[in-house]
Amino acid sequence: MGNLQVGIVGLPNVGKSTLFNAVAKAGAEAANYPFCTIEPNVGVVSVPDKRLGVLAGMYSSRKVTPTAIRFVDIAGLVKGASAGEGLGNKFLAHIREVDAIAQVVRCFAGGDIAHVAGSIDPLRDIEIINAELCIADLESIDRRLERLRRQAKSGDKGAAAEKETLEKIKSGLGKGEPARRLNLSAEEKGLLHEINLLTLKPVMYVTNIHEKDVEKGGGPLTRQVEEYARQDGAETVPLSARLEEEIAQLDENEAAEFLRSLGLKAPGLERVIGAAYKLLDLISFLTAGETEARAWTIRRGVKAPQAAGVIHSDIERGFIRAEIVSYDDLTGSGSYAAAREKGLIRLEGKDYIMRDGDVTNFRFNV
Repeated sequence: MGNLQVGIVGLPNVGKSTLFNAVAKAGAEAANYPFCTIEPNVGVVSVPDKRLGVLAGMYSSRKVTPTAIRFVDIAGLVKGASAGEGLGNKFLAHIREVDAIAQVVRCFAGGDIAHVAGSIDPLRDIEIINAELCIADLESIDRRLERLRRQAKSGDKGAAAEKETLEKIKSGLGKGEPARRLNLSAEEKGLLHEINLLTLKPVMYVTNIHEKDVEKGGGPLTRQVEEYARQDGAETVPLSARLEEEIAQLDENEAAEFLRSLGLKAPGLERVIGAAYKLLDLISFLTAGETEARAWTIRRGVKAPQAAGVIHSDIERGFIRAEIVSYDDLTGSGSYAAAREKGLIRLEGKDYIMRDGDVTNFRFNV
């Protein structure tokens, strides 16, 4: 699969661009006025994976290539965006292109940054964006239903099934329920490939907290968002965007020491990426040799030939079998040869379902 795209969204001045600076180290403009971000800034960030360094040492690899994630800093949305207020239409167009949404919610009062709504209320902020996305989806569904009703009348069973699913979603959206909350079956979701619903995209909430609350993971406002997220089946990542921006400027050793002093195990980047992988049910398999040690991202449940296709379509087309050893078995043995002697190297066929940390060599013939 291509690089995972996570859209960073939120009301103006909640810390979106500051967070983007922190995780992408890309220097996106951050200013104290609405709509300073018009065209989305995009940063491609390496996904931290300590396993690659270990494999590179074992194989004397000349190059280490982690998998990557794309962060898209999307313009601040305001109430009425679905009707074109602010930069609403552009916002909605950009958000349609991402795989997951990271909604930044301000959870601290005071400071010199003005909130666009004049007060700090994270649940209100979440609901403003939720409502705008619901309204936008309702409009998309109404347009699609016009066509489907005509097709269903002509006896098209596929159109009739899609029509029934969209009417179910429309009923939920009318009550302010995003499509992701409606417990749609895999079959129902499969009918929706023609319509890119905003409220079906998985969401995480990034609570932007005060620096003094970092060690305890936020205060009462953060707890409100965490409770809301539980009901939404969503992930919550508390962090201080401003502090993360400072950490991003440090070298690896300085950053590690700074994190320890704050009582944190990992920077916000790693926690946001971890939440995104969990949201989208992603795993990584690994390849290693003298040329390169590399990580590849796939969805959980993918079979070996499709995983091979992530590397190159020819490998999938000519797939014979996969030579696989788990990362833990390989490193526990000390070398590939030792793992082979212990019988830990497996030959897997076309029906093998890949696992996270599979160190893989695909055999193929084209």
